[in-house]
Amino acid sequence: MISVWSVYAFAQLEKRRRSCEVSVLSCSTKTYPKMVDAPTAEKLEESFQKLQAATNCKSLLKKYLTKDVFDAIKGRKTAMGATLNDVIQSGVANLDSGVGVYAPDAESYTLFAELFNPIIEDYHAGFKPTDKHPAKDWGDVDVFPDLDPENAYIISTRVRCGRSLQGYPFNPCLTEGQYSEMEQKVSSTLSSLTGELKGTYYPLTGMSKDVQQKLIDDHFLFKEGDRFLQAANACRYWPTGRGIYHNDNKTFLVWCNEEDHLRIISMQMGGNLGEVYRRLVSAVNAIESKVPFSHDDRLGFLTFCPTNLGTTVRASVHIKLPKLAKELSKLEEIAGRFNLQVRGTSGEHSESIGGVYDISNKRRMGLTEFQAVKEMSDGIREMIKMEKESP
Repeated sequence: MISVWSVYAFAQLEKRRRSCEVSVLSCSTKTYPKMVDAPTAEKLEESFQKLQAATNCKSLLKKYLTKDVFDAIKGRKTAMGATLNDVIQSGVANLDSGVGVYAPDAESYTLFAELFNPIIEDYHAGFKPTDKHPAKDWGDVDVFPDLDPENAYIISTRVRCGRSLQGYPFNPCLTEGQYSEMEQKVSSTLSSLTGELKGTYYPLTGMSKDVQQKLIDDHFLFKEGDRFLQAANACRYWPTGRGIYHNDNKTFLVWCNEEDHLRIISMQMGGNLGEVYRRLVSAVNAIESKVPFSHDDRLGFLTFCPTNLGTTVRASVHIKLPKLAKELSKLEEIAGRFNLQVRGTSGEHSESIGGVYDISNKRRMGLTEFQAVKEMSDGIREMIKMEKESP
């Protein structure tokens, strides 16, 4: 016989679960019972000891998972079943991580706030627990110009954002059935796009060699996750539920269930940021009208990795700056002034080849989508000006 208390407890759990889907901030960490099982608790103790012994580890996880924080949050579990182990396992396995944590579901950002909040504040330039990310604002989509009308410096321009589907956990907690269900929702939504966004969805499951090679040649095909994502348990049931969509002009791309549920990308050769930005905004609005996204009033759009929270927007160019490449201090000064990130030709952890850099906005939280892209636009225009003036 089911007791009255059991019925009440179940009703309270359902109430808490539903409230978490509306806003991760609505859940108080103080009311959660300690529900972690013995094997998970033992694993967490081993992981914490490994981090403590790793004197050369420089990750934000190592920096902020103090003994007091660990003891406070180690027993908690979200309504969807995520534990602290799911949060830290990648950073424990990869002691050379820069950040070292992932959010297994939306509620984790609140339930494990004692760890996530200082990491977010550190990475996102002082975004404090009392700060609130501004409402979505794409601004005037016709403002941005062609940054390089002479085609002398910018090789290509790209603007992308990440999105998570409302009501689903992130990778570590997704079931095989949920992967397939999400892919069906996404593929049917993308297949309804019209105009310049019209294109084709290619599921990774059962993909033919010819299609695979075509996507490789176009540099569209993503691979199974790197060691950081593998350790975060983000690649389960591969390739189930994963796929790629691109428009007929190959200037609009969507990755389904790679790192985030969706990576929405607009790109083209040259420096016409205006065209790239307008296309992205049009696509995001069209998709969101049919598939609700996971959003929080304080943190903005929610993603698997806390580095992408807020606007989730990364606006970038591949640009040739051979003169500034010889005066890196000037390049770095401009980048710092406009909050830009300078990467090598092939992206993060790569070197510049022939003075070609991948340069993007660094800030994602505490500003609007329009402001994030404008920082990149203003910084790139200044870099081109300095390159022209260099002897």
